[in-house]
Amino acid sequence: MIRKLRKKDWFHPDGFPIVVERRDPQEPFGLHSHEFSEIVIITGGKGVHITGEDTYELTAGDTFVIGGDRPHDYLNMDCLRLINVLYDASELPMSFSDLLSLPGYHTLFTLEPAWRKRHMFSSRLQLSPAELADAIRLVDQLGKELDERGPGFGVMATTTLLQLATFLSRCYSRSRNPQSKSLLRIAEAIAHIESHHTDPITLDELIEISGMSRRSFIRTFELAMGIPPIKYLIRRRIQHACQLLQQTDQSITSIAMAVGFSDSNYFSRQFRLLNDASPREYRNRKSNPHG
Repeated sequence: MIRKLRKKDWFHPDGFPIVVERRDPQEPFGLHSHEFSEIVIITGGKGVHITGEDTYELTAGDTFVIGGDRPHDYLNMDCLRLINVLYDASELPMSFSDLLSLPGYHTLFTLEPAWRKRHMFSSRLQLSPAELADAIRLVDQLGKELDERGPGFGVMATTTLLQLATFLSRCYSRSRNPQSKSLLRIAEAIAHIESHHTDPITLDELIEISGMSRRSFIRTFELAMGIPPIKYLIRRRIQHACQLLQQTDQSITSIAMAVGFSDSNYFSRQFRLLNDASPREYRNRKSNPHG
């Protein structure tokens, strides 16, 4: 039975969804999973990262993300030092501003964890010494806010985590590793959808952005994201429509057009498929949650 780390045992009693844990050195812990995600930054020493069935060598500068359901542990540790940034993405504004327009974000936080086994961890982010120093500086700022918990610490800690995520995403986008570059090609298409989902987008356009063959792009995208590219685009448009339905009094037709649909009837059908309610029912339900 793999031990599962619970939020209530690792997060502050106030429920704030970010924690910094420094392991200097990392001690034997045992195979485990979490109710949260974590950014892992290796700051020194060596060791082996295991995920239940695979093992990967670790050195200073290695940086990766562990999703909640993925079991992992460290073995053969030789002065292995690392930083864990624990966070609950469901309670944080990870879609803030243009973060989702960065291909490196989608690669580091979504694609690389999903493809780790196929690439034997060679697609991980490897920070240079200067980049590692900058990442540690941001973690130190984050840790200081979390330790002191002064007025407004929640805003400062959240924005610092977003800074860290953005910095690491930019680092990944600069990677010259061939395996990383293959993931970045898919991430370029995802980032294009995130930035331009209200515009007309065709499958051929996404294929051209990826630089891959049609068959390879569709297969790789679906393996990575769980759904085909155009379904991903539709889902993103519907998510945007949900925001507009809650935050504005625009008509259903206006919202359909605003998020990229040219046919309001088609929009309504797709909306119902994803939300089990029509756009009007969704708006009424959100405006009268106890009605």
